[in-house]
Amino acid sequence: MANHKSAIKRHTQSEKRRARNASIKSEIRTVVKKVREAVEGAKPADAKTLLQSAVTLLDRAVSKGTLHRNNAARKISRLTKAVVATGTK
Repeated sequence: MANHKSAIKRHTQSEKRRARNASIKSEIRTVVKKVREAVEGAKPADAKTLLQSAVTLLDRAVSKGTLHRNNAARKISRLTKAVVATGTK
């Protein structure tokens, strides 16, 4: 464990960030999974609404620094492509 006051503060901050990032990543995995299930289940209306929430969540993760912007863009692109293939834009 750190001994200096500044090092203790940095450790506390990094723990907070780690917990927040883990929560955000977990939420992203859940939403992406729901979109994929809706696409596979041939539910285009559900897939479209879930895609909108997934895009919002991914963009927010990028702004918080949890995900790299290219990583989020790739996920959004692949999900959008899958939803469009079901017949709904």
